[in-house]
Amino acid sequence: MKPTVRDLYAVTEATWPPADRTPAGPWMLRNGAGGGKRVSAATAEGDWRPEDLSAAEKAMRMLGQDPLFMIREGEDTLDSALSARGYEIIDPVNLWLCPIGDLTDVCVPRVTAFSIWEPLAIMRDIWSAGGIGPSRVAVMERASVPKTGIFGRITDKPAGTAYCAISGGVAMVHALEIAKAHRRKGMGVWLMRQAAHWANANGAEWLSVLCTQANVGANGLYASLGMQVVGQYHYRILPNTSDSA
Repeated sequence: MKPTVRDLYAVTEATWPPADRTPAGPWMLRNGAGGGKRVSAATAEGDWRPEDLSAAEKAMRMLGQDPLFMIREGEDTLDSALSARGYEIIDPVNLWLCPIGDLTDVCVPRVTAFSIWEPLAIMRDIWSAGGIGPSRVAVMERASVPKTGIFGRITDKPAGTAYCAISGGVAMVHALEIAKAHRRKGMGVWLMRQAAHWANANGAEWLSVLCTQANVGANGLYASLGMQVVGQYHYRILPNTSDSA
């Protein structure tokens, strides 16, 4: 059965987990431990009242984090309420999806891409150069689902890396990063196909990936592979606060 958007939100949580989750009334609060918005944002998990927003803000500040909410599909009332409080939209995200077989029909050329866990030092270096530092690698390391790193090479030189994990029969690719010197050479295609081959061997039926709508190049890559946008989410944050996506 094709995963729903709600299914993909759950896959995101399982494959890219926060350091800690704390239920607080109608909210789920997350401690991201520096791992970015996705693992730090609060979400609505039940009926809420306007006064509950102040309580959520206070709780997030007590965690040492700026107030930040993830707005998923169907949460228009929350979106409007936060807008009225001065929250701004930041980092709208597309959720891409395709059947796993759509990307396993072509074999990855020898010595082009490999599935490796634990990540090699060079993989960490490529991530770091792209802004994916130790706190985000720590997110990958604490995931308790089947997972792997993907390492790519071009002309025998390190060229790119990604992380892939599986939950509920859906593989999700995160942190796909191509070394600056090797961009626009097709490495992203091979990293995605290698992720699909690994995921297929580990029982996944679907491949998914998240991508900020502003990342035109990456969205173009996923579209070129025949993947489809099946949903979205965005964040609401107060002005003059910041945290990497």
